[in-house]
Amino acid sequence: MVTAGVAFLLSLLCGTFLTPLVRRLAHRFGALDHAHSSRKIHGKPIPRLGGIAIVIAFFAPLIGLLLFQTEVGHLFLAEREKVIGLFGGGLAIALLGLYDDLKGANAWKKFAIQFAVAGMLYFFGFRIEEIANPVGNSISLGWVSVPFTVLWIVGVINALNLIDGLDGLAGGVALVAVTTTFLVSLQRGHPLMMLFSSALAGAILGFLFYNFNPASIFMGDTGSMFLGFVLSTTAIQTNQKATTAVAVLIPAIALGLPIIDTLLAIGRRALRGRPLFQADKEHIHHRLIAAGLSHRQAVLVLYGFCVFLGAAALVLTFASNGQAALLLVVLALVAIVFLRWLGFMRLGGMSARAADRKRNRALRAAVRPIGRRLQQVRTMEEIVPIIEEATKVFGATTMTVRAGSDDAAGVLSTPVSEVTPAGAFRGQFIVPGGKPSDRILEVFWYDGRNEMDRDTEIAVDVFCEYLANAIDAIADRQVIKARSTGTGPRA
Repeated sequence: MVTAGVAFLLSLLCGTFLTPLVRRLAHRFGALDHAHSSRKIHGKPIPRLGGIAIVIAFFAPLIGLLLFQTEVGHLFLAEREKVIGLFGGGLAIALLGLYDDLKGANAWKKFAIQFAVAGMLYFFGFRIEEIANPVGNSISLGWVSVPFTVLWIVGVINALNLIDGLDGLAGGVALVAVTTTFLVSLQRGHPLMMLFSSALAGAILGFLFYNFNPASIFMGDTGSMFLGFVLSTTAIQTNQKATTAVAVLIPAIALGLPIIDTLLAIGRRALRGRPLFQADKEHIHHRLIAAGLSHRQAVLVLYGFCVFLGAAALVLTFASNGQAALLLVVLALVAIVFLRWLGFMRLGGMSARAADRKRNRALRAAVRPIGRRLQQVRTMEEIVPIIEEATKVFGATTMTVRAGSDDAAGVLSTPVSEVTPAGAFRGQFIVPGGKPSDRILEVFWYDGRNEMDRDTEIAVDVFCEYLANAIDAIADRQVIKARSTGTGPRA
């Protein structure tokens, strides 16, 4: 217990002092979130590498205690495989998040690494081998334990990533969940998980001093995915050998908010025919703001909901089967009432959703041939007529692409850009690659709109990916040509 307390304080100090240093470095190297999207609600560029501070603040005290305290060394040796798995997997996930924050990684690449890491964790003993049954004996999973464990780890990683949409939200949710994990570990006598949980809690709290609204730094994918990884693995180990029949339900309830939000996101995107990995502005926290709450009020309401779920998870550790079943019913009713109040789980609007689905498919179908044409361009000049075609597809007045100095492309635009009417609605998008502040696509409408619908935004995002690939391919050819003629730098 004392060692866990020391780990918490050391991590808290590390997180508190490292976060402003990381913030300055992010400003220096331009690693900023520029809010070129209707989903972003901050009004100025914010550093997005705060997850680095969380990761270092988690690992540094643990390594320090290992070197200077014999008790921790014995603990690590006693559960060597668990330590290797958590340290190695955590580092891999943190590096994946850092790459995504700096360069960008598509969903399939991220999933490939996440599933590989989760499989490695199963090999090192992080396993869910039984399913809870509150009205009877637990159900042994057998060989299904492998996919179930892997999906749990990958699911929680992405659930924390998806809920990271308001200042301090993901950090606060993770802090409540890891506190619950620590208390369950204390009650069940898991000193290693107590140590890991306390170190993570300190790292999160130190970061939250700068991330709570108004945030001066974001954790980025580095932080959100790392938090999801540590929470998912410590929860497995904490509840692995529990005697209660609802053992596996405890971490699921403690992480109930991000899990529910993720399931709702998958469901609505499937119903509307949208890509499952394309973000939207219909998460629970967005609905709270739409209901009239301020940014800070929405975060505090969700903190309260997480504390309620965490308390329920703790009660389950002492509950009998019958009491657990009753509590689960109460939790389900509370969740349904809360979600219905936010406008979820309503049967009405099916025709509107069908129309959305049809329109979304039409837009995506119209963008595909444009993407194929962009794959065939050889010069920047050939991109201009394709931009003009895309402008018509999106129903816009004009589009302008600032390709960036690194691409030597200047500005590409549709012919009518110089006479764009005053008062047109403008949407801004980042074209992947290059510096975020350089590659910008601006789309103008003059049809009286004051916002952009999400289906159009998704279609423009897809167009930006095609455009980025075309610009990169042209730039690569120019470099190769320059080297072959002796006019460019040689490796």
